[in-house]
Amino acid sequence: MKLKIRLKTTLILTMQLFAGTLAVGQEKFDPVSYVNPLMGTQSKFELSTGNTYPAIAMPWGMNFWVPQTGKMGDGWVYTYTADKIRGFKQTHQPSPWMNDYGQFSIMPMTGKPIFDEEQRASWFSHKAEIAAPYYYKVYLADHDVVTEITPTERAAMFRFTFPETEHSYVTIDAFDKGSYVKIIPEERKIIGYTTKNSGGVPANFKNYFVIVFDKDFSYQATIGKKQLQKSV
Repeated sequence: MKLKIRLKTTLILTMQLFAGTLAVGQEKFDPVSYVNPLMGTQSKFELSTGNTYPAIAMPWGMNFWVPQTGKMGDGWVYTYTADKIRGFKQTHQPSPWMNDYGQFSIMPMTGKPIFDEEQRASWFSHKAEIAAPYYYKVYLADHDVVTEITPTERAAMFRFTFPETEHSYVTIDAFDKGSYVKIIPEERKIIGYTTKNSGGVPANFKNYFVIVFDKDFSYQATIGKKQLQKSV
């Protein structure tokens, strides 16, 4: 089963990726094919080898997307030596030292409905990972799910390929520090906002998001006081 979702958000970033084609003789030279977003990701707090993360984004994109291996609030959001992915995070992070703001994450899962970032994390391998500025793909071994991401100027398109199973889920984690999520099943839509930030934002700061699915909802639940509250 495949699931596609479209996301819209309201923040602006000023980072740029270079893409295009140039004619070299009779052949076309595609600069973006030489970009490896994983370069510089083998870093840690004690030692930097670049302090980058694989940003999946359009040039001058309003937001970036990144596979999240680090814990919530960890500036080293993706580390090459990590072996588990906790979610796919919308990020506005300029550096690990400054950390992030307005972030939230999405995670496809199978089996039991799990929200905790440690429990929902899945093993992955770089052998089953494709990273380019315009496309990301990875196989989540624990859930037997393939995740694909391609960006737009203001959003991103996701495609989740689930196995044949009775229980498949998509978790939306708007993180702590005051967030809001509303499920609108008749519109196949989830809306909300996150206020998660590491400082330097106005007191009334919010990053609003809209998530639209191409499948009907057969189950929905929310988390309150660390307890799963089933709605359907």
